[in-house]
Amino acid sequence: MVATARLDIRDLITGSGPFGPTEVRAVVDVLGSDASAHRDLRAAVRELEAVSERSPAASVKLGVCQRLLGKAREALETLKSADGGALALFHQGLAHVAEGGYEKACELFDSARKAGYDAATCVAASADALRSAGKVDEAQKTLDGLGAAGDSSAEYWTVRAGLLTDNGTRPEEVAHALEKALAIDAGHPGALFLMGVISDRVGNEDEAREYYERSLARYPATVGSLINLGLLYEDKDDFAKAQQCYRRVLESYPDHPRARLFLKDSSASGDLQLDEQEMKTRDRLDQVLTLPVSDFELSVRSRNCLQKMGIHTLGDLARTSEEEILASKNFGETSLVEIKDMLASKGLSLGQIATPAPAAETVEPEPVEPSADEQEIYVLPITDLNLSVRARKCTTKLGISTIGDLVRRTAEDLLECKNFGVTSLNEVREKLTERGLKLRGD
Repeated sequence: MVATARLDIRDLITGSGPFGPTEVRAVVDVLGSDASAHRDLRAAVRELEAVSERSPAASVKLGVCQRLLGKAREALETLKSADGGALALFHQGLAHVAEGGYEKACELFDSARKAGYDAATCVAASADALRSAGKVDEAQKTLDGLGAAGDSSAEYWTVRAGLLTDNGTRPEEVAHALEKALAIDAGHPGALFLMGVISDRVGNEDEAREYYERSLARYPATVGSLINLGLLYEDKDDFAKAQQCYRRVLESYPDHPRARLFLKDSSASGDLQLDEQEMKTRDRLDQVLTLPVSDFELSVRSRNCLQKMGIHTLGDLARTSEEEILASKNFGETSLVEIKDMLASKGLSLGQIATPAPAAETVEPEPVEPSADEQEIYVLPITDLNLSVRARKCTTKLGISTIGDLVRRTAEDLLECKNFGVTSLNEVREKLTERGLKLRGD
């Protein structure tokens, strides 16, 4: 057994020692617990990539490590020149899954099983690939073929839980299967992710966050855990941690659409949050605005003019425009300069916080009575739109329970909800357009 606490990744990968499932698991464990191990892994990969003529055994090591780093395409190319053994075949299958090649992945998992790789792991991986391809019935049949041999496999129970979820099984039964998986492997990332999803769906966000965080201790991190965890961090206004989650996804999958969009929205939302220093600055400004004009040395003319205008504090002056000051009788350029200098000494200016002139009143159009077909759609629950987790949470916060509630809102109404960005707004508009509807004002 490899001692993970003192594992020398570079020596393990670039050396001539054994490299099988046990060593790969040791590398994975170290990567999940030691941030510096990632540097060693990348260095070892660069060293092997620089070798022009690698042995088949070295190609296995390099291909497996490339896959661990999220470089699936490079891994597939490297593993073509590997030794064709069980380990190489299995990781080729995982690389094909990452690239969406589910059918080829199943072939490779079957070949890996025949070459001696753990049967339960290979069958579970095939079933999971079929499930990802939308072939749920075939995935179920494949998994059932294991029989009692799958009872001791965490992979088996995790995939079974996923299939139960797809079939609409009650969360309690799904959780029971996942508990069996975690009893075998307490750190299984897939099982922890699904447990997090169940907790998230029933509103237990703290428990969901704990499951997602635990799943990240095993490398490589589950993309679903990182995305969902980022959303939960956003709900807690912890935008820095949310952005870290999305960036971790993009490190391995630079073109991941949801991670890119969520990172953009999270960054925009985070910019709107006032930090402690900004709050202190605002408090100081409020104090300055309340200072009376009489506290400052002003000429008699300036003081009298301000008094006649009802201006008693610096805040009153900051709300008054230069034109309004000059319109006052006997208030000339000299007094204006004096007033500006006084305000500048406190970091203020005339009209700085003046209320803008009210816009011309617009006449709201008469509401159009919805047709009978539209009325039938309006009473449908908002869940019928199949919105994303983020958009669904925001509509819940706004008290929107039906499609009719939604179309009575404007885009501005929705954007006022925390974490509801342009991405979510576009999603809502697309879903409504599919039904021939749109938001009020669109």
